[in-house]
Amino acid sequence: MDPEKKLIYIADDDESIRQIIRTFLENDGFAAEAFPTGDALYERFEKKPCDLAILDVMMPGSDGFAVLTKLRSISTVPVIMLTARDSDNDLAMGLGLGSDDYITKPFSAMALLMRVRAIFRRIEFESTKYAPAKNGTRFGRLSLDEASRAVLLDDSPLPLTPTEYGVLRDLMLHPGEAVSREDLLDRIWGFESIVETRATDDTVRRLRQKLEGSGVRIAAVWGYGFRLEEEK
Repeated sequence: MDPEKKLIYIADDDESIRQIIRTFLENDGFAAEAFPTGDALYERFEKKPCDLAILDVMMPGSDGFAVLTKLRSISTVPVIMLTARDSDNDLAMGLGLGSDDYITKPFSAMALLMRVRAIFRRIEFESTKYAPAKNGTRFGRLSLDEASRAVLLDDSPLPLTPTEYGVLRDLMLHPGEAVSREDLLDRIWGFESIVETRATDDTVRRLRQKLEGSGVRIAAVWGYGFRLEEEK
């Protein structure tokens, strides 16, 4: 395998879906490994972490939500959830547990590929969107380390997923300013949809939990978006 290729793991109990996704990814220049269960994917991940995981929800053994929870306990790897169910509860559960995106079956392989590209584009080229401040970017006790793609609370990095990092980074680069949901959708997710709209709010909710005790909070700007503030 080319060491520069991004490695993607796919877990789906439908062999035809696994192979279609794998073929599309490999034809686009990614390395891919496919597994019939989420448990098999997790076992492989423990031995060799991947750069992105695609998880079906309904699988034998541990379902996709359970595997996502296990992955989040050890890693901030980007995760896209696949499911034949499209209820708001399922969508909220996947995003609330820390998935980076969510796509409902039936879907086109090209649509999924675009989601994958968008996530890697966000990770790899985020630093080109803004020129870093000469003395670094700080807000209260938070500091932005662009080189390691981390936000530090005092001297300790916050455990952020790529999506959480992208949102918090964007807010830190606009200190005290109201940032619209539309701008976040464009800059962080790359395109707008119902899923991303819900993802923005769920990502902010998780960030608020991780910022507790930091002296910094994410305030809602009613009908518009969010703003980073220091607590008084």
